[in-house]
Amino acid sequence: MGVLMDLCVIEDNPVNLRVLKGVIASVPGWNAEGFQCPLAALERCARTVFDLVLVDYQMPGLDGVEVIRRLRAMPNFASVPTVMITADQDRDLRIAAIRAGATDFLNKPVDPEELRVRAANLLALRRAERALADRAVHLADEIAATRRIAEREEEVVLRLARAIEYRDDHTGDHILRVARNSRTMAQALGLPDRFRRDIFLAAQLHDTGKIGLPDSILLKPGRLTEDEITVMRQHTVMGGEVLRGGTSDLIVMAHDIALHHHERWDGAGYPHGLAGDEIPLPARIVAVADVLDALRSERPYKPAWTADRAREEVMRLSGTAFDPACVQAMIRAWPAIQAHYSHPVTH
Repeated sequence: MGVLMDLCVIEDNPVNLRVLKGVIASVPGWNAEGFQCPLAALERCARTVFDLVLVDYQMPGLDGVEVIRRLRAMPNFASVPTVMITADQDRDLRIAAIRAGATDFLNKPVDPEELRVRAANLLALRRAERALADRAVHLADEIAATRRIAEREEEVVLRLARAIEYRDDHTGDHILRVARNSRTMAQALGLPDRFRRDIFLAAQLHDTGKIGLPDSILLKPGRLTEDEITVMRQHTVMGGEVLRGGTSDLIVMAHDIALHHHERWDGAGYPHGLAGDEIPLPARIVAVADVLDALRSERPYKPAWTADRAREEVMRLSGTAFDPACVQAMIRAWPAIQAHYSHPVTH
């Protein structure tokens, strides 16, 4: 048995609470503490750090969104994965929950196997995050000057980006081209030097969540099945969880990019169906840079597109998949972007 993981379940219905605790208890190494009263749960959370929180939406007194908002206000819960359970498919409700700090959702009635799988993924990322956080604390203790902190921060990002490359032979050059294109587009948008520096680094972590995907899917030489696509799409949530809770502008940007770079301007993307300005600007920039490079890259299931064809496709998707302002930035910066493909990628 590995490290014991403590889960908090907040559900006012005693039958549902008993069922949820039973599912959790069926997994070795998982311990569930249940609460019917959300206020009692919040009092407990103020004294205890849980590894995962499951909270029902419809409860008397406080609904699930408000509970999540109060949890996120606690310093010790800034990065704890929090899942809202609801039968309500209302988009505005889910957006409100995301803004409050929800990590994921479970639909009612809860499927036990889905609960176990989603919780296992989030807890695995929680363990990795805690290990990273411990190392970050030790690292911060060793660094005295602000300049040195910035240098080490950049080094950690680049090393994590290199770790992603080891999972996929096609990823390394793609990561750096996406980073270069993102920085060039940010310049075309008139964004400040610090933003351009940060997006060059943060964009290299856009596919961090792929570390958690099985090789059978990540390295599959052909097209993915519908079920495999569903699993592949979880890399956004996984990447967001790995990078959640950072305090520096760079890591916050990396989190937003990893979680939201597959959202669409029209709201038809994933994982949360955000639309327009709801999508963080760095993610909107990287979305264009990512797809542009994917189109121009050869894959086992497709040839590389020409530069002109890839550009025309991105322009065609302006206003639907992509932020029109970001597409216009790509067009203005096109000669500089083309230069990225004329020079070899170096680390």
